[in-house]
Amino acid sequence: MHTIAYLGPPGTFSEEAARAYAGGQPDPSLLPLASIPAVVTAIETGAATVGVLPIENLLEGSVTYTLDMLIHETSLKIGGEIVIPIRQYLVTRAGVRLSEVKVLYAHPQSLGQCRKFVERCLPGVATVASLSNSAAPAEALADERPAAAISTLRAAELTGATILARDIADNLGNVTRFVALAQHDHAPTGDDKTSFCFGFSEDRAGSLVGVLHELAEAQINMTKLESRPSKAVLGQYIFLVDVNGHREEPHVSRALERITAHTGMFKVFGSYPRWKG
Repeated sequence: MHTIAYLGPPGTFSEEAARAYAGGQPDPSLLPLASIPAVVTAIETGAATVGVLPIENLLEGSVTYTLDMLIHETSLKIGGEIVIPIRQYLVTRAGVRLSEVKVLYAHPQSLGQCRKFVERCLPGVATVASLSNSAAPAEALADERPAAAISTLRAAELTGATILARDIADNLGNVTRFVALAQHDHAPTGDDKTSFCFGFSEDRAGSLVGVLHELAEAQINMTKLESRPSKAVLGQYIFLVDVNGHREEPHVSRALERITAHTGMFKVFGSYPRWKG
């Protein structure tokens, strides 16, 4: 059985993504770890077969820590992607009513995403920052005061918390994209994506246009383009790209070869099936 490492603890959206990647196995072998580098190291050393890490949120943008690990610190490949809806719940212990809540525990990011509900339904309630969406309900249940928490459904189930309100986030369409890292990427399926990055050895006009022209000429659809600092020279950037197609498909392979000729640094993160939900 594969061991799937993820950014823990249990009850987080990362665990939900790991379970989704496991494909509905009733009892997948999951390994919660304390940090993104720990997940990467677990795969590199064989402690885990696959690692599931967040890479992009609809509202917050890219998870830069994951991107920088892929660019600078590991040769692991992306072998899959998982997109998880971010559903937020207000939970408490049994018997506590909404009007009685005196303190709210929440991860700061989740609190920001549920601002309207908190301002309208919990005005004046003191808020306490929690380290994770799974820690928040546990802390609320341990508080002697009438306390509530912003929680995932999974964390509510694990802690035995009672749900007071569902889908309390301001944006009900929010999702987070996760990638599955492994020693190798995925074989072609006919409906794939390829992720790669590149940089330039010198700063000159038209460099980026030249790369994008190669994709356009090959009729390859680019689904994502962003930049990260190179961490070597101020003002120098690494560009990250997602395209439709597998790196082993002839037209994609030829385009990537031509792009390599335009760049000073080039790295393919992997090819993998597009997430269908």
